[in-house]
Amino acid sequence: MANNILENLKKAVVEFNLEGAADLARQAMEEKVDPLEALNALTAGIREVGDGYGRGDYFLPELVGAADAMQAAVPIIEEEIKKSGSVKQSIGKVVIGTVSGDIHTIGKGMVTSLLIARGFEVHDIGIDVPTEKFIESVEQLEPQILAMSALLSMTAPETKKVIDSLTEAGLRDKVKVMIGGGAITEDYAKAVGADGYSPTAPGAVNLAEKMLGIN
Repeated sequence: MANNILENLKKAVVEFNLEGAADLARQAMEEKVDPLEALNALTAGIREVGDGYGRGDYFLPELVGAADAMQAAVPIIEEEIKKSGSVKQSIGKVVIGTVSGDIHTIGKGMVTSLLIARGFEVHDIGIDVPTEKFIESVEQLEPQILAMSALLSMTAPETKKVIDSLTEAGLRDKVKVMIGGGAITEDYAKAVGADGYSPTAPGAVNLAEKMLGIN
């Protein structure tokens, strides 16, 4: 029975089934399936779609759909992981958020899902995040990487405010900063002092691994 649920969890992500993924996650927890195995099934699904996207077998709307399905199920399983005291192995810690004035979630959600699938511990601090919250999160969570998203040209300067504030707080040397989104270019990322930039969600994951010397 457990194997069937795990296979169906993976299938729900691959088929972009939000409601199905959430329902199966709840069913898995009710039937005492190991939450870490359930999370692994979800990550296997998003990894399959992410790899397919890289090969050109899937397209952006499908990657978005798979990420949304995974995000519908992950909180249910992570809550059970906290209750059970199970330990997720992590290859690195990332804090991610969309900058102040920007309420777009799609890109951030895809990056979050793909980072989790690769084994990162990800703390998504939301959208329209003020500079102060980014700084507080770096201080409290001590991530190796801070990732910021800005889709709008009018909100892109917020990334520089955060980077400058990290410097003022004495935290800049303690965290790698990566930025992305429709308003960001590689030249812009260099100009504001970011450590890296990627125009795509899969590329952001590869960048995060490179920042930590994983690939």
